[in-house]
Amino acid sequence: MAEESGASSTSTSQVMQRIEMLISRLLLIGVAASMVTVFLGLALTFVHHPEYLKSAADLKRLTSPVAAFPHTIGEIARGVVAGRGQAVVAFGLILLLATPILRVVISLVGFALERDLTYSILCAAVLLVLFASFLLGKAG
Repeated sequence: MAEESGASSTSTSQVMQRIEMLISRLLLIGVAASMVTVFLGLALTFVHHPEYLKSAADLKRLTSPVAAFPHTIGEIARGVVAGRGQAVVAFGLILLLATPILRVVISLVGFALERDLTYSILCAAVLLVLFASFLLGKAG
């Protein structure tokens, strides 16, 4: 009987090691993909609008709060398909925001597989707070 619990403990720790490696890779790839996407968007912006490099007034117009910047997922998707730099930058920022959210989702799955009720509930609560903050942020 002691061997059964030892085997179960070993398989559980192997599952958690795999989850930890998955989380590590997710964070690395998510941040790197976000960074590359933002830089690609900046490059596209300056390729399509070289005047931003020559004119301080044009650059100020680009960075002003009233600048035409995509504000919805639909606008971002249409802008990315059209190759608009600002939309690509916004998509990179979404990737950056999604990375820690996916980390919480993976942690929740890992703790559920481990049957750790306390941490599963905590991860689920964190996930609910994250989703609520996005919904409330959109409402405001």
